[in-house]
Amino acid sequence: MEFEQLIKRINELSRKSKAEQTELRNEYRALVVGNLSSQLDSIKIKHPDGSITDVRRK
Repeated sequence: MEFEQLIKRINELSRKSKAEQTELRNEYRALVVGNLSSQLDSIKIKHPDGSITDVRRK
């Protein structure tokens, strides 16, 4: 699901099943973490000496 769809669905379930809310929130969190990780993977740091370092997970 897309972010907007997940948020809409979470809001629809605000008075419904807590288990389904939790499942959708976990899916949303996984999407956010995945997007953040891919953004961080594309970042490069240029040092004053001209060298370039990739930002990667350790």
